[in-house]
Amino acid sequence: MPFPSLPASQARVLLVDDDIELAGLLRDYLGRDGFAVDCAHDGESGASAAASGAYDIVVLDVTMPGINGIQALSRIRASSQVPVLMLTARGDDADRIVGLELGADDYVPKPCTPRELAARLRAILKRVQAGKGAGIESAQELRVGALQLWPGRRRAAWNGQALELTSTEFSLLELLARHAGQPVSKDRLSQEALGRPLTRFDRSIDVHISGIRQKLGPLPDGRSPIETVIRQGYMLVLP
Repeated sequence: MPFPSLPASQARVLLVDDDIELAGLLRDYLGRDGFAVDCAHDGESGASAAASGAYDIVVLDVTMPGINGIQALSRIRASSQVPVLMLTARGDDADRIVGLELGADDYVPKPCTPRELAARLRAILKRVQAGKGAGIESAQELRVGALQLWPGRRRAAWNGQALELTSTEFSLLELLARHAGQPVSKDRLSQEALGRPLTRFDRSIDVHISGIRQKLGPLPDGRSPIETVIRQGYMLVLP
């Protein structure tokens, strides 16, 4: 399947869904809304295209025959940190949590409206692009103890070792770093890092924080560098 180059002025979206009719509808809507969209209709070709570096963001359906969305996401994350938005069955918390644990940036439950999908894509892309073109300040290093962040480049290091973070993980860690030593509520983390309000029973923030903790590892005294503050949220521990 060919995946043509796209105008630099447009956000390049790869939509991976075996429902050809739905994919066409979403492609047409997103195209009218300013996105440049290519479609893949199976997990294998979708994962290959997603990891190619040709796209700014990937929309990946969970329920596909053969290589499903979860397996495709695992393949993508083996070589790429491209933002991935999962399409999950409404109420299917298991797939949702597994997807987040494997490095999905966020999810949208199906059926969803094209308008909702476009809004979620813009929220993710906005935070990815936030550091670019933000001037000298964004290029400066943000350091908290063993943590180093370069917001303009969306790069991070822990104890001098590069951290492989998803877009959402970076946004969460940057927000915690800018308020190190102070708890940040889940509501604020969701609004500023995910670009959406926290909803009841939504475990997205908890799953993303768990992933960040695993990548950071423990402090020398055995504590996690990100503490849970009961009824207040999460806090990056000061050295």
